[in-house]
Order: sequence, then structure tokens, then C-alpha cells
Amino acid sequence: MTTIPAYHPVSAPDYLPQKQLRELQSQRLQRMVKRAYENVELYRTRMTEKGVTPDDIRTIDDIVKLPFTMKNDLRDTYPYGLFASPLNEVVRLHASSGTTGKPIVVGYTKEDVDVWDEVVARCLVGYGVTDADIVQVAYGYGLFTGGLGLHGGASKLGCTVVPISGGNTERQLMLMRDFHVTCVGCTPSYFVHIIDKALQMGINMRDFPIKFGAFGAEPWSEEVRHYIEEQAGIKAFNIYGLSEICGPGVGAECCFQDGMHIFEDHFYPEIIDPATGEALPDGTEGELVLSTLSKDAMPMLRYRTRDITTIDVEPCACGRTIRRIRPIRRRSDDMLIIRGVNVFPSQIETGILRVDGASPHFQIVLDKGPDGLDRIEVRVEATPDAVDDTVASVEQFQKKIQHSISQIIGLSVKVTLVQPYTIGRSEGKMNRVVDNRNK
Repeated sequence: MTTIPAYHPVSAPDYLPQKQLRELQSQRLQRMVKRAYENVELYRTRMTEKGVTPDDIRTIDDIVKLPFTMKNDLRDTYPYGLFASPLNEVVRLHASSGTTGKPIVVGYTKEDVDVWDEVVARCLVGYGVTDADIVQVAYGYGLFTGGLGLHGGASKLGCTVVPISGGNTERQLMLMRDFHVTCVGCTPSYFVHIIDKALQMGINMRDFPIKFGAFGAEPWSEEVRHYIEEQAGIKAFNIYGLSEICGPGVGAECCFQDGMHIFEDHFYPEIIDPATGEALPDGTEGELVLSTLSKDAMPMLRYRTRDITTIDVEPCACGRTIRRIRPIRRRSDDMLIIRGVNVFPSQIETGILRVDGASPHFQIVLDKGPDGLDRIEVRVEATPDAVDDTVASVEQFQKKIQHSISQIIGLSVKVTLVQPYTIGRSEGKMNRVVDNRNK
């Protein structure tokens, strides 16, 4: 039976009556649009092109009149072209890794950081975390938003924070045990790696006092959640965010783990058709678009996240009135097109983990065959006791995984079983795909 966490004052906005929430959203949107129009050339130019002025934005429903913002806009205006505040009011900068070009740079005023801390604290309250908990932050610190984001929210809630950052997995386990850590935050793939390291060291993580996991920064399946919860004896929760908006804290699951509540008093969600940009009604799957309603340093109006999800308007059993989005399993920009079929890495992960004995560690390798057609190979690690040393056992196991994946994606794939611990691990976001088709 799921127990609803005790009400906490920091989470009061989660329970606003709908009429009051919409009035607040409308007021904040009007202010944000005016600020962006007056201080950011890109927004002023695009709104002028659409024939829209701040006076045309009277309620939250008018948001559809505004132009979209894209990730390339942040790169094209690098580093400070989207800032609406002067640099002497900006107290912190974060940036992406810039692996696909110039990094995107995001700024925060002191008030922006306060809002960020607040929404992350609201995430933790939704899980059931209190000021009595000890939170180990194993997200990376620095320009990446994960580490400092979770740290700030846990501190605001009054938790004891262990700011260990990513890596040094044996030390992570030592501190979890010795410091009596009750909540861990990191990417789900890194926590799976922590579990693997514990198994190698003969450590049963179910003996640890950890109760909560705050996992995000990459798509992950229900099968991975079940694996983590079974192996570590914890409740594994989604936390959602993106650097362009604020980092972690845009939304999170509550104790019922039934979709992620978006803190829509600060971040207004829409769903659009990713192909046409047309706004879609709640309950329809499409691309998530987010607008910041209170971010002074760098307003984001109708930012296209590329995340595919659905807005759920059904009341949640926890009593929160802010809307939920369904868990994000895929992005419009991580889709693979294999022989004309759309394939997402998360589908392959689901197929693998439906087979007993398969581990969550896999890699997708794409090549061209002699006939010029795309070929897909999935390299999978098995748990040590999944197969014996016979060729027949290995082949039978590979066929089970092949069948499971093919049932989901509708394509035949080659599955290659590899030795445990031979697929690279990541301390941050996992890169699962090696695409050799254009080499």
C-alpha cells in the first residue's frame, strides 16, 4: 500500500485550485513575455514577424500565439544572446557539453536559483523525503545542472547532503553504507552500474538504509525501474528537467509513481504535433513544449524539448492539482530509422529486460550490409548465471532476446551475447548507439 507523504509547506503550490493556478499562470506569462520582448532581440524579432505584441497575451490560453524556441537558437545566440538580465544580476552560469557544436549557456539570477531550489525540494517531498533524510548526490557537479540542482533542493528541504558527484563507484558504496544514506540521486544507468559494482564486491544493497532514488537525465524503462527496485530494495523515482529550462526540477513523480507532476506554476507544458507544430489537446501523445513563467535571467517561451509524452489531466491519488506527463521513454531526435521502420533505443531496452537473465547493459550497433540495407546488432551482457558454457545455451539465450525485441520493433535483429562487464559504463548519460552506416 502506498502511503501519501505528510504535507509540507514547500509543496503548497502543488495543491492550488485550478482557477487560482490559471490566474497565476496568466499573470506570470504576461510578465515573462513583456520581459523577453523588451530585453531579448530574438523574441522581439520573432514576435514582430508573427504580428504579436505583449499586449496580445492576456491569459495563459494566448500562449499559442507566441513563436517557438529551439535548441539551435541557444547555440546561434551563444553565449548571452538570450539573456534578459544584465550580467551583474546573473549569479550562476550552466552549460551543456557542446558535443554537437557550441555549448548552450543558461544563466540564473538569485531569484531564479531560489525557484530552482524550491521546485527540486517539491520533487523530494513528493517522493516522501524529509529533513531527516541523508541525500547522496551522484550527479555530476560543475556546468552540468544535475549535481548543483539536486543539491540545492535537498538543502532547502533541510536534508543532510553528501555532494560526492559522479564516479569512484567503490567510494560511493562505502559512503552510502557508512553515512547511512537514505536517498541517492544520479542517472539510472549509473545506479545500475553501482548495483553491478556492489554485486562484484559481494555487497547486498538491500542491506543499506536507502529508501529513495531520484533518477533522471536520460530515458529509462519500467523494466529498469523494476530491476533497480528489486536489486537495491528502494523506490526508484523519475525526476525531470533540462538545462534549457532549469535542470532537474521541472517535474517529478509523486509516491504513486504514476506520471510526473509538472510544476506548472513555474513551467507551463503544452503538447504539439512534432511534424506540424500544431497544438494538441491534453491526453494526446506528442512533443512536449515548455515555457518558463518566472525565470528572469533567461526566459524560455514555447521551448521545443523533443521529448515525446502525453499530458494526463486525470486527478492523481496524491491530491496534487498540477498536471502530470507520462514517463518519457523516447525523444523525437533519438529515433533510429532502420529499413524504413522507426526504432527507439528504449524499445530495445524493454525487449531485452523482458528476458530473465539479461542485464540492463547493452549496445546497439548499426551497419550497412553487402546488399546496402541497414543491419542492426544488439550486444547484450548476460548475468553470470544466465547461461552455461555450451554453445547451445548461448544460442538459445540469444534467440530469446531476438524474439523479444522483434515482437516490439517489428524487425529481425542480430543479438550477440558478450561477457559481463565488457560494455562500457557511464557515470553520466549513457550513449547506447554506435552508428557505422555512413563510415
